Amino acid sequence: MSTKINENIRNIAIIAHVDHGKTTLVDALFRQSGLYRDNQAMDDRVMDSMDLERERGITIAAKNCAVSYGPVKINIIDTPGHADFGGEVERSLAMADGAVLLVDASEGPLPQTRFVLKKALDRELTIIVVVNKIDRKDARTQEVLNEVYDLFIDLDATEKQLDFPVLYAIGREGIAKTELEGEGTDLKPLFEALVNHIPAPKFNPEEPFQMLVADLGYSDFLGRLAIGRIMAGQAKQNDSLVCLGEGGTVTTLRVSRLQTYRGPSLIDAAEANAGDIIVLAGIEDVKIGDTICTKDAPKALPRITVDEPTVAMKFGINTSPLAGREGKLVQSRKILERLEKEMLSNVAIKVEPSVEGESFLVKGRGEFQMAILVETMRREGFELSIGRPEVIFKKGADGQRLEPIERVFVDCDEAFMGVVTEKLSVRKGRMVNMVNNGKGRVRLEFSVPSRGLIGYRDEFLTDTKGTGILNAYLEGYEPFRGEIPSRFTGSLVADRSGVGVAYGIYNLEPRGEMFIKAGDPVYEGMIIGEHNRDNDLDVNPAKEKKLTNMRASGKDEATTLTPIRPMTLERAIHFVREDELVEVTPLSIRLRKAELNATKRHLLAGQRKRAKAE
Repeated sequence: MSTKINENIRNIAIIAHVDHGKTTLVDALFRQSGLYRDNQAMDDRVMDSMDLERERGITIAAKNCAVSYGPVKINIIDTPGHADFGGEVERSLAMADGAVLLVDASEGPLPQTRFVLKKALDRELTIIVVVNKIDRKDARTQEVLNEVYDLFIDLDATEKQLDFPVLYAIGREGIAKTELEGEGTDLKPLFEALVNHIPAPKFNPEEPFQMLVADLGYSDFLGRLAIGRIMAGQAKQNDSLVCLGEGGTVTTLRVSRLQTYRGPSLIDAAEANAGDIIVLAGIEDVKIGDTICTKDAPKALPRITVDEPTVAMKFGINTSPLAGREGKLVQSRKILERLEKEMLSNVAIKVEPSVEGESFLVKGRGEFQMAILVETMRREGFELSIGRPEVIFKKGADGQRLEPIERVFVDCDEAFMGVVTEKLSVRKGRMVNMVNNGKGRVRLEFSVPSRGLIGYRDEFLTDTKGTGILNAYLEGYEPFRGEIPSRFTGSLVADRSGVGVAYGIYNLEPRGEMFIKAGDPVYEGMIIGEHNRDNDLDVNPAKEKKLTNMRASGKDEATTLTPIRPMTLERAIHFVREDELVEVTPLSIRLRKAELNATKRHLLAGQRKRAKAE
């Protein structure tokens, strides 16, 4: 088979941990490739196009862009750094021939980097290592480079993969250099490395047109967009092609529009050649992993494989007495349509109807991925209720119950080592490694069931007074490690509908931490606070001070309430137990019992107790 090379194109993925400067470096590449005029205004972090990405400073969805260096077009795929968005990583690496591993000169390669790098090495991509932020006061560039070599060896990299070029960069200033001590003025050394070290796309000139769909887009004018890399052949506008779906289904299509990337935006193209990343319009029923090819020689490419989901969460309609007041989209049909739309562009998410009818079971990679999905939906005007995340168990060969286990890396002050170890051991965690370099901070490594980490991150930040760093990646499945207590405190539950009153809330404060303030609406079964003890308590936050013939109800000292911590979506998801739900609307996040009626709730609790005793 004769193989040709398209020297005018390079396809690279950028791999980095959250906050190591990946998106900032892409900005600098845009500026220096002549994409913008010298006097043209340009936003920072152009690639973080979603509101949530800008707010949180993280990349959630993999995105494509392209820059030019001389005659060579460099397609860049910006991959997420968080393991929960692994599905994005897998489909984006399917389009790349090489990868740039970006590492912070102080923090070094962190666990989430390991996750994406393993995927890249498995695909035998050529790697270039860039040590970024070398201007940091606490930079330890040489040590970090040694850690990168250790990581490659640990991931069973081949001799060829270990022989990677190293560049030193200050992404914010747009400087890259080949020697640490050398002078740098621009990113030319990085452009040179990309063109010289990353292999150009190979293709068989005798093969007809083939393209693997690795991403989907949507345009109000053009409808569904299929994004992917041409593996062989050539595509032209108005071509008649076929789409090969899962299970061999064949759909005919006509290319109504053909586009390629220039910077972060799309431009129309009359034709595109093998190796290029293109966007096709004119096909409605397409999924990630499908092959688009010619009618005469339909030949499917291997589908993109994605790791199995590890966490499931129940999504349902909002059934509280306050339903429909704040959101526009409240019907279960609308929620299902939105989840199905999410499944099209996010290969790591699966949706199944649940046993109870009006709700759906959504399976994904982690609670953070779920929280991002819920946050996106509430911003779009959805109202829904969600349950506590549950891990997905597997059955072993001998019928044994297996559960997902995560490798957890903790970096904290020596003083907090005891509390972290104690909390994780209660959650069935086992310490695997400990490094104390004598500088006051320790690095701990644990093997913890995924169940034990649900709800622990907030607690960890409180325990380490906000100074600890916790990272984790999925290690695999192990036999079930036993029951884990989900929460050591109970809930304060409102026993009637009404409005929170300062007098009533003030008198409940000794009972625990409150979640509502005076003037907030409450209803029977709504959780208004966290009880100090481990049992639930029915309370009346709408209680007013009685008027007597001795004094007026408004007289007396002013009631000063303790300020409440605003309820965030992640905190709410971590807080709820199995019999509780989070009510999510565009304006509010409330907690509630699944069964609102107190009498029915107590009957159910009694039945559960008896079932356990038997």
